[in-house]
Amino acid sequence: MTDAPEVSFFDPATNKCPYDAYQELRDEAPVWRDPATGMYVITRYEDVKALLLDTETFSNERKTVRRSGKEAHLRSLYETEGWVPAPTLAGRDDPNHKQMRALFDHAFRPSRIKQLDPVVDRIAHELIDAFIDRGRCDVVAEFAVPLPLLMIAQQMGVEDNDDIWKIKAWTDAWVQRLGMMQTDEEAEWSVRMEIEAQHYFQPMFERLREQPEDTLFSDLVNTVIPEWGRPLTDEELHAEMMADTFVGGSETSTNALSAGVMLLVQNPDVWERLCTEPDTAIPAFAEEVVRLEGPVQGLFRITTTEIELHGVTIPAGSMINVRYAAANRDERQFDDADSVDLDRKAPRSHMAYGAGIHYCLGAPLARRELILGFRALVDRIDEMRFADGNDFAIAPNFCLRALKELHIEFTPRG
Repeated sequence: MTDAPEVSFFDPATNKCPYDAYQELRDEAPVWRDPATGMYVITRYEDVKALLLDTETFSNERKTVRRSGKEAHLRSLYETEGWVPAPTLAGRDDPNHKQMRALFDHAFRPSRIKQLDPVVDRIAHELIDAFIDRGRCDVVAEFAVPLPLLMIAQQMGVEDNDDIWKIKAWTDAWVQRLGMMQTDEEAEWSVRMEIEAQHYFQPMFERLREQPEDTLFSDLVNTVIPEWGRPLTDEELHAEMMADTFVGGSETSTNALSAGVMLLVQNPDVWERLCTEPDTAIPAFAEEVVRLEGPVQGLFRITTTEIELHGVTIPAGSMINVRYAAANRDERQFDDADSVDLDRKAPRSHMAYGAGIHYCLGAPLARRELILGFRALVDRIDEMRFADGNDFAIAPNFCLRALKELHIEFTPRG
C-alpha cells in the first residue's frame, strides 16, 4: 500500500478542491488507509462500482457499536429530551433494507414524481421573480436552497413557507455532524438541533395517524411494511425525516444547482448550448454537474470479511470510505473527465447517485429539480457573470460538497 501522508480531507485547502488529491490516490494508492480516521479510501471507478454492488462483502449496517464517552452523552440527550433515531434506510442491509425500501419506492413512485413537475416549475419561476429585476442574486440562498426545500416541504405537510428556514437550520446541523469536522460542543449543538426538529415533526406524525392524507408524508407515516406487520415507529420516522427526506430530498439538489450555475458561468459555451438546445442539453448538463461536482463526495461501508484489493489486505470489520466523487473523475472510465461534456456517451454511468440496491431513491426527483431549475434560469436569464466578492468557499465537510454562497449578476431575457 502506498502512503500518501500529504493527503488530508480535513485540510481546508483539500476540502475546497479535493480533485488533485483524488487523482493522486487513484494513481498511487487506489486503496489508501487514511491515517486520520483509519478508514480505507477507495477512489477508482471500477472498484467503487464493484464495491457498491457487492453487498455481502461491504455492509451498510453496523452490527456492533462501541460508544465513546462523547457518543454515549449524545445518545443520552436523545433518550431524555427526544427520540433515539433508528437506523436509516441507508444504514440497513437486506432483507431489512429491501422491506423498508419498498415503502419508499411506493412513496416516490414515478407517477407521483411526474405529477410534481408543475410544482417544481412554478416554485422555480416564483423564486426568480423575486430577484429578476435586481439583476443579481446569491444563487445559493435565493434559488438553490429554497427550490428543493420548498418542494419537499410541500410534500411533507409543511404549510408555512417561512418554516423552511428553520428546517434548513436543522438539516445544516445534521449535515455538519455527518461531515466529521465538529468539536464536541458543536456535535452536541447538532444533536440538540435535531431534537428540536423532532418536536416540530412529532405532532405531524400524530395528526396523520388520525387523519391520513394523499401525500408522500402520510404514506410514510401510515403504510404498513408487510414483513414487519406495522408502519414505521416514531424513532424510525424521525431518522428518515432528517436523513432520507429533508437532507436526502434537498441537499443534493441544492448543492448541484449551486455548482451548476458556477460551471455555467465558467463555461459560457455550455450555457449557450443550454439556451439553444434546452431539450437535450439541459438533461445532459444535469448529469455532468453531479458527476463533476459530486454533492455527495463519499459515504461508508463496513467489510464483513477480510479481503485483498490492489495488494492491500483489508481486515473484516474495517470502515470503507467509498469516494464517489473520485470515481466520477476517473480518466480510466471517462474521457476528458475534468470537463463538462454535453455529448458524453452513457451520461448516467456516473456514481453520483450510487449503484445497486442502495441507489439513491430520490434520484428521479433530484433529476427533475435540476432539469426544471436550470430550464427556468434559461427561460428568464440571457447571460450570467460572477459578481465581485465571491470566494467560492466550500462548507467544511468530509462527506458532502456545498458552496456557501454564489453571487452572480445577470441580464434578464426580454
